Amino acid sequence: MTRLRLIAAGHTPALRHGVFGGDDDLDEGARNATAHLRDSPLLQPRLYPGTPWTVAPTRAARQTAAILTTATAHEDSQLRDPGYGTWTGLTLDQVDLTAWLTDPGARPHHGETHTEITARAAQWLHTQTSRSQTVVAHPAVIRALLATALDLPAGHHHQLAVSPLAVAHLTHHHRWVLHLPTA
Repeated sequence: MTRLRLIAAGHTPALRHGVFGGDDDLDEGARNATAHLRDSPLLQPRLYPGTPWTVAPTRAARQTAAILTTATAHEDSQLRDPGYGTWTGLTLDQVDLTAWLTDPGARPHHGETHTEITARAAQWLHTQTSRSQTVVAHPAVIRALLATALDLPAGHHHQLAVSPLAVAHLTHHHRWVLHLPTA
């Protein structure tokens, strides 16, 4: 059976302030919260002994993994943060989110659509059915992976709220199954 432990990267200043895009370092609160998570039962190695770590190619994902494990983490570009196009650097209150939140194929920012983010996540997930690992990526990417695993219809990914440092477990044996851990 394949096991994937999915961890949303910790908070960055941009994420805390609702700024689209960028490649910030974890903030102090995120570093402290990540260290607390490292010592929690959620990350005890009994289900994932010696499994590799895979991270998005961002500072937040690399730093989150570095705090959580001494293992070397492999970067995978398919787990990169969403491309926000002309919205990069803008805050939530500076853009009109209506089309983007209601139409998964909308591209008001000339960046990556929700459909494209989910397709990228699906392509990655479908190649992982025989390799257990821990994955650290942006909360939006973790949400896309979960939406794919749960086979949610297009546009329903917003029904999943994924906070920074959220941990979810997927197992695969003919299909993906979501397991929500307890502390």
